[in-house]
Amino acid sequence: MSNGARIGLLVATTAALVLAFVLLAPGDDAPETATAPTAPATTTTPASPADDPAQTTTAVTPPPAPAFETIRVRNAKPVGGVQTVTVKRGDRVRLQVTSSNTSDEIHLHGYDKYGDVAPGRSARFSFEADAEGIFEIELHGTGTQIGKLVVEP
Repeated sequence: MSNGARIGLLVATTAALVLAFVLLAPGDDAPETATAPTAPATTTTPASPADDPAQTTTAVTPPPAPAFETIRVRNAKPVGGVQTVTVKRGDRVRLQVTSSNTSDEIHLHGYDKYGDVAPGRSARFSFEADAEGIFEIELHGTGTQIGKLVVEP
Protein backbone atom coordinates (compact mmCIF):
# COMPACT_ATOMS: atom_id res chain seq x y z
CA MET A 1 0.00 0.00 0.00
CA SER A 2 1.41 3.42 -0.95
CA ASN A 3 1.93 6.32 1.43
CA GLY A 4 -0.85 8.29 -0.28
CA ALA A 5 -3.31 5.41 0.23
CA ARG A 6 -2.31 5.13 3.88
CA ILE A 7 -2.81 8.87 4.45
CA GLY A 8 -6.18 8.74 2.66
CA LEU A 9 -7.27 5.78 4.78
CA LEU A 10 -6.14 7.54 7.96
CA VAL A 11 -8.02 10.75 7.03
CA ALA A 12 -11.19 8.80 6.15
CA THR A 13 -11.03 6.82 9.43
CA THR A 14 -10.49 9.98 11.48
CA ALA A 15 -13.40 11.74 9.74
CA ALA A 16 -15.67 8.73 10.38
CA LEU A 17 -14.74 8.65 14.10
CA VAL A 18 -15.32 12.42 14.49
CA LEU A 19 -18.69 12.15 12.73
CA ALA A 20 -19.74 9.18 14.91
CA PHE A 21 -18.73 11.07 18.06
CA VAL A 22 -20.74 14.17 17.05
CA LEU A 23 -23.83 12.15 16.16
CA LEU A 24 -23.77 9.90 19.24
CA ALA A 25 -22.68 12.44 21.89
CA PRO A 26 -25.48 13.61 24.23
CA GLY A 27 -26.74 17.07 23.36
CA ASP A 28 -27.45 20.06 25.56
CA ASP A 29 -31.11 20.14 24.49
CA ALA A 30 -32.43 18.38 27.60
CA PRO A 31 -33.62 20.71 30.39
CA GLU A 32 -31.63 20.51 33.59
CA THR A 33 -33.24 19.91 36.96
CA ALA A 34 -31.41 21.72 39.72
CA THR A 35 -33.04 19.89 42.64
CA ALA A 36 -33.47 16.34 41.33
CA PRO A 37 -33.26 14.01 44.38
CA THR A 38 -31.92 11.09 42.38
CA ALA A 39 -30.13 10.51 39.09
CA PRO A 40 -32.54 10.28 36.13
CA ALA A 41 -33.42 6.85 34.83
CA THR A 42 -32.98 6.29 31.08
CA THR A 43 -35.07 4.42 28.61
CA THR A 44 -33.63 3.35 25.27
CA THR A 45 -35.85 2.84 22.24
CA PRO A 46 -34.76 1.93 18.74
CA ALA A 47 -35.41 4.62 16.13
CA SER A 48 -37.68 3.80 13.20
CA PRO A 49 -36.02 2.25 10.13
CA ALA A 50 -36.68 5.44 8.13
CA ASP A 51 -34.65 7.47 10.64
CA ASP A 52 -31.01 7.23 11.56
CA PRO A 53 -30.30 3.66 12.70
CA ALA A 54 -28.79 5.05 15.92
CA GLN A 55 -30.81 4.71 19.15
CA THR A 56 -32.62 7.54 20.90
CA THR A 57 -32.25 8.00 24.68
CA THR A 58 -34.88 9.85 26.74
CA ALA A 59 -34.22 10.95 30.33
CA VAL A 60 -37.06 10.32 32.79
CA THR A 61 -36.95 12.14 36.13
CA PRO A 62 -39.05 10.55 38.88
CA PRO A 63 -41.49 12.86 40.67
CA PRO A 64 -40.48 14.07 44.12
CA ALA A 65 -41.72 12.04 47.06
CA PRO A 66 -44.88 13.44 48.61
CA ALA A 67 -44.32 15.61 51.67
CA PHE A 68 -45.28 14.55 55.17
CA GLU A 69 -47.50 16.80 57.28
CA THR A 70 -45.45 17.57 60.39
CA ILE A 71 -46.60 18.15 63.95
CA ARG A 72 -43.87 19.55 66.18
CA VAL A 73 -43.90 18.88 69.91
CA ARG A 74 -41.96 20.88 72.52
CA ASN A 75 -42.22 20.43 76.28
CA ALA A 76 -44.92 17.76 75.74
CA LYS A 77 -47.21 20.21 73.89
CA PRO A 78 -47.91 20.84 70.18
CA VAL A 79 -46.02 23.86 68.84
CA GLY A 80 -48.65 26.36 67.64
CA GLY A 81 -51.52 24.49 69.29
CA VAL A 82 -53.46 21.40 68.24
CA GLN A 83 -52.75 20.80 64.52
CA THR A 84 -55.36 19.68 61.98
CA VAL A 85 -54.49 17.42 59.05
CA THR A 86 -57.29 17.15 56.48
CA VAL A 87 -57.47 14.54 53.70
CA LYS A 88 -60.12 12.95 51.50
CA ARG A 89 -61.21 9.35 51.94
CA GLY A 90 -58.97 7.16 49.79
CA ASP A 91 -56.02 9.59 50.01
CA ARG A 92 -52.70 8.55 51.49
CA VAL A 93 -52.10 10.06 54.92
CA ARG A 94 -48.46 11.06 55.43
CA LEU A 95 -47.88 12.33 58.94
CA GLN A 96 -44.82 12.77 61.10
CA VAL A 97 -44.38 13.96 64.67
CA THR A 98 -41.05 15.49 65.70
CA SER A 99 -39.70 16.76 69.02
CA SER A 100 -36.42 18.23 70.19
CA ASN A 101 -37.04 17.50 73.89
CA THR A 102 -40.00 15.14 74.38
CA SER A 103 -40.05 11.34 74.39
CA ASP A 104 -43.45 9.66 74.21
CA GLU A 105 -45.61 7.29 72.22
CA ILE A 106 -47.84 8.84 69.55
CA HIS A 107 -51.32 7.35 69.18
CA LEU A 108 -53.66 8.06 66.27
CA HIS A 109 -57.11 7.07 67.51
CA GLY A 110 -59.58 5.33 65.21
CA TYR A 111 -56.83 3.96 63.01
CA ASP A 112 -54.94 2.57 66.02
CA LYS A 113 -51.56 3.70 64.72
CA TYR A 114 -48.69 4.00 67.20
CA GLY A 115 -45.16 5.35 66.93
CA ASP A 116 -42.42 6.59 69.22
CA VAL A 117 -41.10 10.13 69.14
CA ALA A 118 -37.90 11.25 70.88
CA PRO A 119 -35.27 13.91 70.40
CA GLY A 120 -33.69 13.10 67.04
CA ARG A 121 -36.31 10.43 66.18
CA SER A 122 -39.59 11.16 64.40
CA ALA A 123 -42.74 9.07 64.48
CA ARG A 124 -43.92 8.60 60.87
CA PHE A 125 -47.23 7.26 59.61
CA SER A 126 -48.21 6.52 56.01
CA PHE A 127 -51.50 4.76 55.26
CA GLU A 128 -54.67 5.00 53.18
CA ALA A 129 -57.48 7.02 54.76
CA ASP A 130 -60.28 4.46 54.50
CA ALA A 131 -62.51 5.66 57.38
CA GLU A 132 -64.22 9.05 57.44
CA GLY A 133 -64.37 11.17 60.58
CA ILE A 134 -62.26 13.17 63.00
CA PHE A 135 -59.51 11.23 64.77
CA GLU A 136 -57.45 12.46 67.73
CA ILE A 137 -53.65 12.36 67.63
CA GLU A 138 -52.14 12.33 71.11
CA LEU A 139 -49.04 11.90 73.19
CA HIS A 140 -50.16 8.59 74.61
CA GLY A 141 -48.16 8.69 77.85
CA THR A 142 -49.49 12.08 78.94
CA GLY A 143 -52.83 11.96 77.12
CA THR A 144 -52.11 15.38 75.55
CA GLN A 145 -53.87 15.99 72.23
CA ILE A 146 -51.40 17.31 69.66
CA GLY A 147 -53.49 17.05 66.51
CA LYS A 148 -56.52 15.72 64.75
CA LEU A 149 -56.89 13.89 61.47
CA VAL A 150 -59.99 14.93 59.52
CA VAL A 151 -60.99 12.46 56.78
CA GLU A 152 -63.65 13.92 54.50
CA PRO A 153 -65.85 12.03 52.02
